[in-house]
Amino acid sequence: MKLYLTSIILALDLVTGAVLVTGTASAAADNGRAGAMPAYYDDELFTINLMELSDTSAEAVIDHNTALNAIFVSDDPLPDGEPFISVIDAIQGDGFNPLWLEIEIHFAPGHTPRQLTSDTEIEEAAANGEIVLEATDEVYRCSVIGPKQ
Repeated sequence: MKLYLTSIILALDLVTGAVLVTGTASAAADNGRAGAMPAYYDDELFTINLMELSDTSAEAVIDHNTALNAIFVSDDPLPDGEPFISVIDAIQGDGFNPLWLEIEIHFAPGHTPRQLTSDTEIEEAAANGEIVLEATDEVYRCSVIGPKQ
């Protein structure tokens, strides 16, 4: 999966030549416990803690780190008005790296936004044209602090 995500990120950078600058992780970028938020991993809800790196640090990490994990976010509201819950591509013991690149999910025209719950489901939705993935220039320090309670 990491190779696939790396290919997506590289292709996006090469094709578009630009990145989306958004505040999609919003309150999750706070330090300490205030940065705790839910996230799906392989169809299971976990609690993660995020802290956004500075622009300078993020640029250096993106330029020199080939083993970033991905955190998938979407600003598209779900049909019931609830926010999209982020999806992560690793937890401790499964390729985990504490540095995460934010990837924005955009639902393609004609496709109703829905909650995706795994990186595999995201990969399938991207492959069938339901969503478009766009790498951002935001990097987070992330820890998985437990199952959702």
